[in-house]
Amino acid sequence: MVYRMKKLTLKRAGFALLACLMIAVANAQPADTTSLAWFRDAKFGLFLHWGLYSQTAGDWKGHPAEGSEHFMLYERIPLKEYARIADDFNPTEFDARKWAKDARRAGMRYVIITSKHHDGFAMYDSKCSDYNIVKCTPWGKDPMKELAEACRKEGLKFGFYYSLGRDWEDPDVPTNWPVKAGRSNTWDYPDEDAKQLPAYMKRKVIPQLKELLTQYGRIDFLWFDTPELTTKEMSREIRQLIHSLQPQCLINSRIGNGMGDYSIVEQKLTNQIDNRPWEVCLTMGKNWCYNRHDTVYKKPDVMIRHLADIVSKGGNLLLNIGPDGKGRFPTLTRPGMEAFHQWLKTNGEAIYGTRPWHTYGENYDPSVQEKKEDKEFHDAVYDGTPQDIIPDFRYTQKGNTVYVIVRHVAASTFTLSAFRQSDRVVTVECLDSRRPAEWEQDADGIHVTPGVYKKRYPVYVLKVTLASSEVR
Repeated sequence: MVYRMKKLTLKRAGFALLACLMIAVANAQPADTTSLAWFRDAKFGLFLHWGLYSQTAGDWKGHPAEGSEHFMLYERIPLKEYARIADDFNPTEFDARKWAKDARRAGMRYVIITSKHHDGFAMYDSKCSDYNIVKCTPWGKDPMKELAEACRKEGLKFGFYYSLGRDWEDPDVPTNWPVKAGRSNTWDYPDEDAKQLPAYMKRKVIPQLKELLTQYGRIDFLWFDTPELTTKEMSREIRQLIHSLQPQCLINSRIGNGMGDYSIVEQKLTNQIDNRPWEVCLTMGKNWCYNRHDTVYKKPDVMIRHLADIVSKGGNLLLNIGPDGKGRFPTLTRPGMEAFHQWLKTNGEAIYGTRPWHTYGENYDPSVQEKKEDKEFHDAVYDGTPQDIIPDFRYTQKGNTVYVIVRHVAASTFTLSAFRQSDRVVTVECLDSRRPAEWEQDADGIHVTPGVYKKRYPVYVLKVTLASSEVR
């Protein structure tokens, strides 16, 4: 009898252990491998910051506002006053199909747009909060429905940005960055200790996420921002909710607590290869949202440099545009979008579907180093990308092909020392002309003379084919 009881006890313990393991697996819910593989191949996406802040366009009460899309916080604007911006928000020139076509033409493979930013205003028809574009504006339409459909028609993946741990409309959202209450609405809701984050999650976050996941067809991304005080249990609940409704949906790391599928680097570049899924989000100008005072955008060749650098290290570029209050892409975005179209049309095979080589790159002149940007991070207006243009090379790989992305190297002959003698080179071709380049290989690397063509872009690509047995 004692033996039988011990046997039953062990059996129950075994079932309990199995149940715990099953719960742990269910909680972990790994990312859909097909979606992640697609993401790693896509390389290039469009980020859209659009909201009430687009209507004010960088001004407030006759002066340039501080804080860009965060100006409600920086100017400490009472909610009732800020909400009146919606009275004038009438984006009659919004054209979802044009947005999607422009993204596809520029070579982008996915689109992510702000469904709710830190100001708490929903840019879609939210049933759980009347503070939204349909109920508060004279326009009275749901742009997310049109954009989701337009993206699918253009073959683009689609997803939503959602501000998770900041919401200046809700009374129950405490923050802790950079200090306690540092990003909270303390002018409308001054008692930080009285704020109940679980109440906000239950009242607004979970219902709105359900809406976003059920009202717009297939959703490929949920791009969270600022987890702040989100607990591990909250992050887990959100992840389970997403995958119960949209199993293929990818989630970025800002869901918090290590629950994301891929990591985010914001407004700067990295200095090493990372073979895990990751993404860099960068602005074209200084601001995430439309700002009429933002008149200096990154040069097209610089943005293409950034794309090449990010991809050579294993990441994706999510490039931001801030549409204006009428629903138009700013005129200043056109040169960059056209340059991406032209460059990727010729050189896209060096970007899409590639992986890092054994090194991400080398400088044309090893004695010249790119200066590091030591600016302190600021979550409103910040740019930590390199300001210097250093002649150099970036490498990507696909099968037995190594792509050499030549960045601002004016020399007609140069040496690629990353190629070792054991790398048996078969051919070297210029992608822009589809003509072979002159080359020879020795212990110092490959000595290349690509030839000079009048139409050659400051960033161009050499396609190096290796003997298949030598691919690393």
